[in-house]
Amino acid sequence: MKNNVILVAEDHPKTSDLIVRYLVRDGYTPICAFDGESALTMVRESAPRLIILDVMLPILDGWSVCTEVRKTAQTPILFLTARDDELDRILGLELGGDDYLSKPFSPRELMARVKALLRRSSWRSESHSDHLICHAGLEFDESKRRVTLDGASISLTPIELRLLQTLINSPGRIFMRCELLRMLYPNGESVVDRVVDVHIGKLRNKIGDDPNCPKFIHTVRGIGYHFTDRSEG
Repeated sequence: MKNNVILVAEDHPKTSDLIVRYLVRDGYTPICAFDGESALTMVRESAPRLIILDVMLPILDGWSVCTEVRKTAQTPILFLTARDDELDRILGLELGGDDYLSKPFSPRELMARVKALLRRSSWRSESHSDHLICHAGLEFDESKRRVTLDGASISLTPIELRLLQTLINSPGRIFMRCELLRMLYPNGESVVDRVVDVHIGKLRNKIGDDPNCPKFIHTVRGIGYHFTDRSEG
């Protein structure tokens, strides 16, 4: 049976109840935590498909919860933030969050973002099933959504997987930031160009790619990025 469990880590009862009501309406099974410590316990015990995570939780804040979750799991995380602050958004992405929504929010927008994250996390490339892409020790098994470097497994978030898949399947093609933004956030979420740079930086770090002497992902200053043309390697 498909796991439809979604963790709602929100300490404000009315906000939590509102989120739960909409999740139940759309067929999901919400579980609730009202502090960061309880949230981590539920992640370990219930393995939710997605976490809706308030930044300002008691005991452990949302940043700390995200950091702990990312040590062992790549569960999609949607941050709820009380401030519409770009620095907060960037910090959430750098810690491993996949999306963010500022309070007060529209329940419809929340559900649209939840569904978009779940689609991205369960994404499969039908046209490239059983296809293994290899370059300079980096291997991307699209059918299994598995990435290895020199035989060692690399854990990527759903967004990082989607980003790598887009770049690696079109070696040499330059993708503008706006193209990558539309690919990563197809529902028209309001995000800034720097979000792409944050995801690229995290992806580079995980695949051991030095931006000053890249083997895989190259920066085209002022435009975007491209994956190494295989004829170059």
